[in-house]
Amino acid sequence: MEKPVNALSLTGTIAHMPEFSHDVFGEPFYQLTLAVPRLSGVHDMLPVTASQRLLDMVSPAQDMPLHLEGQVRSYNKMIDGVGRLLITAFAQRLAPPEGNENPNTVLLCGALCKPPAYRTTPFGREIADLMLAVNRAFGKSDYIPCIAWGRNARFAAQLTVGDRLMIEGRLQSRPYQKQLPDGTVLDKIAYEVSIGRLETERPEGSPAENRFSTGE
Repeated sequence: MEKPVNALSLTGTIAHMPEFSHDVFGEPFYQLTLAVPRLSGVHDMLPVTASQRLLDMVSPAQDMPLHLEGQVRSYNKMIDGVGRLLITAFAQRLAPPEGNENPNTVLLCGALCKPPAYRTTPFGREIADLMLAVNRAFGKSDYIPCIAWGRNARFAAQLTVGDRLMIEGRLQSRPYQKQLPDGTVLDKIAYEVSIGRLETERPEGSPAENRFSTGE
């Protein structure tokens, strides 16, 4: 069976009610925020894009539990005259939660489209930032930022542009601060896939090689 290229499963509660975003061929789409719990007890506050048709099937309400199946999507938007890459959880199915499934799982298969950015924190923790190009229908691609930690980061630092990657992890929101040239500090949020397992396969024509890493 062919592996899914882009599969996302989230279970959480509605933190911000749907607001109109855009329409596609006359079909309205809305954006809401889903609060998805981590094992630590904190919540990832994740943007969700859903069609009016799907929302009508679940009748969303504030703080309502909700299960989503879909994909991680990216799109470009001009903000203050600058193009920004925005990440969203694109809903293909919405339903009440069932059972005790993992509340946040992502499976991606794509190509590394930028050199890995490897660094260490002031406390000595290793981090690597990756940008994965994931194909979807009609010749489009999503460009999805991913972050690796510890042993995964060391493993990712050896990768090269064009490597095919299979990633398992979770979609997370990560607050950070950005300092502007005038000294002003802005509070911002990054949305990315935190990698739990990473497997690589060289492109066709390269020496056959499969490698994997399973975290710290």
